[in-house]
Amino acid sequence: MAAPSAEERGRLYSLQDEIASKVVLEDRFSEEVVAGVDQAFIRREDGREMVVSGAVAFDSSLRPISKSWAILETTFPYLPGLLSFREGPAALEALRRLETRPTILFVDGCGVNHPRRAGLASSIGVTLDLPTVGVSKNVLCGTFDPPSAVGDASPLVFEGEGVGYVLLSKKRCRPIVVAPGTGVSVESALDLARRYLRDHKLPEPCFAAHQQANEVKRKILSGEISF
Repeated sequence: MAAPSAEERGRLYSLQDEIASKVVLEDRFSEEVVAGVDQAFIRREDGREMVVSGAVAFDSSLRPISKSWAILETTFPYLPGLLSFREGPAALEALRRLETRPTILFVDGCGVNHPRRAGLASSIGVTLDLPTVGVSKNVLCGTFDPPSAVGDASPLVFEGEGVGYVLLSKKRCRPIVVAPGTGVSVESALDLARRYLRDHKLPEPCFAAHQQANEVKRKILSGEISF
């Protein structure tokens, strides 16, 4: 699929600026229903690409209470900084299908640690009016001092502002990047990520959503699920 023109990019940047203007970096969440959402991709034989989104919701004791998924054809290419236009529609649909509305949502993607302060976590959070935390595997923007010990976190600074943390979450793994999407402060985003770590590199809601998306992908490829 073709990359957007300069004019179209300008329109998309304006949309991101609008999202960023609605981001709130204050704690407006509860942990009554904690959820995660993540995406996987399928390349069809006809060349079309599909995005599978998986969502999982937990109660306050991390007992799964609802799962959902959605699959849509991708209409936007992979472009750093514009992930929300590629993955956002499927993620929003999967979240709307959850039987229980989250009170805090972990998103596989950036939050305010984004060139226009409007990563996927911020976009989803503002669109659905949900507090969100972004968890990503790579630094999209900003500088940091690498953490040296498991559990350590280093501030991620972009344009003189702390926009998140780089957290060494597991031994022999690369650090993860944690940042607020909206409705969560920078410090609380880190606290939430740490508290929901179990045996995996990612916080448990992120890991469960990753597993859900890939399980649905497996079933689609095996013919167990048709669409």
